[in-house]
Amino acid sequence: MEPYLFQHRPDGAEGQAPPAPRAAAETSRELVKDAEPDAWYFRRLEDSGILLNRAQIRAVRHGGGPALTLAGAGSGKTSVLICRTGYLIGVRGAAPASILLLTFSSKAAAEMRERIAGLPGLSDHHVKALTARTFHAFFLRFLYSRGAASTLLADTTRQHIMLKQIMRGLNLPQDAYEPETLLALLSAAKMNLTKVEDLPENSETERELKRIFQRYEAVKAEQQLMDFDDVLVRSYDMLRDDPRSLRWLRERFRYIMVDEFQDTNLLQYELVRLIAAPANNLMAVGDDDQTIYSFNGARSEFILKFDKQYPGAVVITLDINYRSCPAIVGLGNGIIRHNVERRPKTLKAARLTSTVKPLYLRPYTTDKEAEFLLNRIEHEVTAGSRSYGDYAILYRAASNNRAILEQLVMRGIPHIDYGDGQLLYQQRVVLPVLAYLRLSLNRRDFQAIESILPTLYINRNLGMAHIMEQEKQRAKKGPMVHLRTLPGLKDFQIEKVNDRIELIRSLRSLTPVEAIRQIRSRFYNSYLETDERQEATQHREMLKELLDELETSAERFTGIPEFLDFVDEVVAKNEEGRTRRLEDQGNRVALMTIHRSKGLEFPVVYLIGASEGSLPHASALDADRMKDIHPGLSAELKGEAALEEERRLAYVAVTRAREELIVSSPARYRGKKADVSRFLLAAFGAAGAAAGTAGAR
Repeated sequence: MEPYLFQHRPDGAEGQAPPAPRAAAETSRELVKDAEPDAWYFRRLEDSGILLNRAQIRAVRHGGGPALTLAGAGSGKTSVLICRTGYLIGVRGAAPASILLLTFSSKAAAEMRERIAGLPGLSDHHVKALTARTFHAFFLRFLYSRGAASTLLADTTRQHIMLKQIMRGLNLPQDAYEPETLLALLSAAKMNLTKVEDLPENSETERELKRIFQRYEAVKAEQQLMDFDDVLVRSYDMLRDDPRSLRWLRERFRYIMVDEFQDTNLLQYELVRLIAAPANNLMAVGDDDQTIYSFNGARSEFILKFDKQYPGAVVITLDINYRSCPAIVGLGNGIIRHNVERRPKTLKAARLTSTVKPLYLRPYTTDKEAEFLLNRIEHEVTAGSRSYGDYAILYRAASNNRAILEQLVMRGIPHIDYGDGQLLYQQRVVLPVLAYLRLSLNRRDFQAIESILPTLYINRNLGMAHIMEQEKQRAKKGPMVHLRTLPGLKDFQIEKVNDRIELIRSLRSLTPVEAIRQIRSRFYNSYLETDERQEATQHREMLKELLDELETSAERFTGIPEFLDFVDEVVAKNEEGRTRRLEDQGNRVALMTIHRSKGLEFPVVYLIGASEGSLPHASALDADRMKDIHPGLSAELKGEAALEEERRLAYVAVTRAREELIVSSPARYRGKKADVSRFLLAAFGAAGAAAGTAGAR
């Protein structure tokens, strides 16, 4: 391990990260006097180990009317939710059945029920009577109670099969759209209260999508199915159209609390508003600084404008961080304070004993980044100061984990990948490129031929059936030549076949990275870009990013055989490791995107790829051209909104760390020089970084 590599300031920073203010040590023991009528409740909480601060006490005591509880990272929002539930029942005499807690994950809902059950003075009867559920679980039960529910289509694989069958029935190319993309687009429309029949038809792509979605809705109706999005849509329609159902819900639930309020989309927000009215005994708990799911429809405006929607609403700020050491809290403050669209708050540090400061790494490449960080992990685990389960490695986009995941696999370090579990070389966009490399070594690799057919605009099944039939009659050293006689092939396709055959022959003499660049420049980049279905979107930028990372990986090898041998070895080891990991859920390094990490915490966090183009991401830097980034905003406002969300991502990543934080900013990213992330430099007071000019592309 090379300790000198890790510095106390990011490369190029001259100042210091702002220190975190010290939190007051006072708790309910000092703040709630014995003479106060509700003192007994807080004494009981204290006896069970729950000591609340001033803001938390205020939130717990809140009775009727709307309230917004701004819960900074690590500020104990779950404690507030459960203690307020107990307060409503024990002190205010609310019926447990009149309390509704809504959250976004079944795990969070189960944790709330478990912790409420542990509150002093609450019986099992109390806990069973109250409702703590996810949005979908709550409204599914509501639909069943009103006799309006169909069978729930909860199997994603079945949805994918249905969509593939629909595309086949509409005579669309086999690879026209990924089912995951289709479901995400349809979900986005529904969550924004747009009905399928109202979707636009301004381009051939939009018309295709609308036909697919209309057929999907028709198939579900025929089979009396509803998916998770339908659960919310049907509930919303019923509550608007059936006053009796709405009145029944309002009379049943007198107190409503919504956790992670910053994650609500328009449909969820409107559902909550409907149920809460007219009494509006609604407590929204969340953090606008952690609004990072705009791609799922989440809107920070619901928090930012809460007291305008509900005039007279009480606003309470939980600003004491109990999770992280002071230097980490200070860095988080230094990052997020540069956002404009936020409610001002500065987190204070409650953990004052730690003097450990975040460390910064400036490796030349992502491969060196992985080497240095994993050396450090292995050193600390071998020394007995840490275990593998203490570490989380966070990154902005899935392609960022290529180097670190490869080295974890090759070194045999126990780890768990919270993504799709696939290596770069198993990604759909990468496989055809590798197939061309394989064909340069073996022109009779039929699996590789099948993989490249879509890049020639030839149907896989038709193309392979013709090749195999012709092979029976006369086998060829290069079976792709049979495609020249494929019935129905247009002249331009025959030209492409001839061009690709010639290209494949020429690749063998090149280095792997030269070969990949040839493939991309000759046809593959334009194949991805000119397809109208792949307009300028975050998704298309991610595809380019994966291919750039493939080039970075290939640069390490001098010959195509050597590179492909490495690819096959690391894929095989990864698959073998995945089988073992399913059996062993224990002590392992965690890998996940920053999006996936929200709500979690770890003793040690490694934030990798904290460089311009990665964090902030290239798609955000080019947001004005991106169709799917904040689609309702002007080009200028798109850029500002996207950059602020990227800064929130950096803030979320930093505040996952309890004890140690290491931030790495590779000097090369996607084959080009990359500056240290402007978010880090701005936190250290770099001039221009806060305004977004540092490292501008």
